[in-house]
Amino acid sequence: MTNKELIESGNAILGIEFGSTRIKAVLINDKFEPIANGSYTWENTLDNGIWTYPLEQIHEGLQTCYADLKKDVSEKFGVKLTKFKAGGISAMMHGYLAFDKDDNLLVPFRTWRNTITGEASAKLSKIFNYPVPERWSVSHLYQAVLNKEEHISKLQNVYTLAAYIHYKLTGNKVIGVGDASGMFPVILSKDGKSADYNPDFIEKFQNLPEIKAISNSSFTIPNLFPKVLMAGENAGTLTTNGAKFLDPTGELEAGIPFCPPEGDAGTGMAATNAVAVKTGNISAGTSVFSMVVLEKDLAKVYPGIIDVVTTPDGRPVAMVHCNNCTGEHNYWVNLFKEIVDTLVPDNKVSAGDYYDKLITKSLEADKDCGGLLAYNYLSGETITGFNSGRPLFVRSENANFSIANFMRTQMFTSLGALRAGMNILYDEGVPVESMYGAGGYFKTEAGLKYMAAAMKCTVSAMETAGEGGPWGMAILAAYAAKNAECGIRNEELAEFLNKEVFGGCKTVSAKAEADLVDSFNIFFERYMKGLAIEKAAVENL
Repeated sequence: MTNKELIESGNAILGIEFGSTRIKAVLINDKFEPIANGSYTWENTLDNGIWTYPLEQIHEGLQTCYADLKKDVSEKFGVKLTKFKAGGISAMMHGYLAFDKDDNLLVPFRTWRNTITGEASAKLSKIFNYPVPERWSVSHLYQAVLNKEEHISKLQNVYTLAAYIHYKLTGNKVIGVGDASGMFPVILSKDGKSADYNPDFIEKFQNLPEIKAISNSSFTIPNLFPKVLMAGENAGTLTTNGAKFLDPTGELEAGIPFCPPEGDAGTGMAATNAVAVKTGNISAGTSVFSMVVLEKDLAKVYPGIIDVVTTPDGRPVAMVHCNNCTGEHNYWVNLFKEIVDTLVPDNKVSAGDYYDKLITKSLEADKDCGGLLAYNYLSGETITGFNSGRPLFVRSENANFSIANFMRTQMFTSLGALRAGMNILYDEGVPVESMYGAGGYFKTEAGLKYMAAAMKCTVSAMETAGEGGPWGMAILAAYAAKNAECGIRNEELAEFLNKEVFGGCKTVSAKAEADLVDSFNIFFERYMKGLAIEKAAVENL
């Protein structure tokens, strides 16, 4: 069956992911190959001290992204997209979308980027003896209670972004276990076939004095948060209203099955075939996080540094999440492009070529990066102790200020906080047999080499690495569709990925080269010592 016939017969599969800077949609065929794409570019805004995206823009972005996908289908295949075999929604994890009983948004969407829940995070981590990061939904919920925010009295539902969009499309208040593990700690059943919010922690939460004082008897985690589902389960079907919400033209048919909505961490694991024990993956773009599937529990709890979440099928994962990665060096590359465009008005060099050439040039840098130092803190960075950030570039009076040294410094600083967190796992002796990368950081050979140097191990990027989250979401939708056809979950997710998706996938790998490891270590020592400069900037600027 050709791709055109596949689309016409409604057998293509849809994945959509709400990323930090783009909403992306992908349609895949029965060989799991992307055949059409759509996108919408956006940026979060700082509104009264809260990093947010307006609800109207969330809706507009989804519809514009889907319309762009339809346009791509029409231009490539000359057909209308009216149905697909299955679909799935993914989005940046964590955060706080709070609604009343009539589905009115009570406060602006509080995204993962906010570092405003320190008190709640610390108290919950201590009470649970379990790391509860500031960006988790329960931290936002508890902080709002501690702050005695007016909206708490009207609160009926709390969602992550993916769970909210899924609810709008299907009417089902459910969430995939990976995304759920960024709302509240979860626990896997003894047979490994289901998961739920940890009942012991729920009891401790409900017994907190501030929570007990709330007279609303429905103010409980099971009532407020979506129901937890495992990868492969049916999470509902597209309703008539949902179809019109996604495609206002009315061309999309209702009744299409959707898989459990997932967070970008889960889709990153699926997209890099990193859901089995001892595997790991790194997603590096606007933010950066590493995920290592654990063989056993960590010896200690590391609040604010190591999170414990799960794979889409419920396996425990040690997660090092950093708020900042390539955002700052994107600004610098755009500045350099603006300079050239100003001097050469008819300049034809594409934005992509600027990135490729400047980052590749960094391979010529001095081992010590010429004595340069930078911090990419567009927002706070919990791992290194910052509630807010100030992007900085610093050099000594005798520094070798070259473009190669500058660009390597920007590439290295994108991984500084990540390395600080990973050092904990290295000290714990956590075994990692393979690590795969996905995201914009890996678009150049230099990026792959630098990540290997920073992680001190071989890092690989599959030929599909550039497809990222929406492709990983489509893969999870395909997994659910296969289970629906069989009537049971006839194979584990890891087996499905290994055998059917990644069996013949080409991979490019970079070993941890001794010279680059030394170069990163020199920079990282300077990076850790220079945090006092960042602290002074945050306090005084």
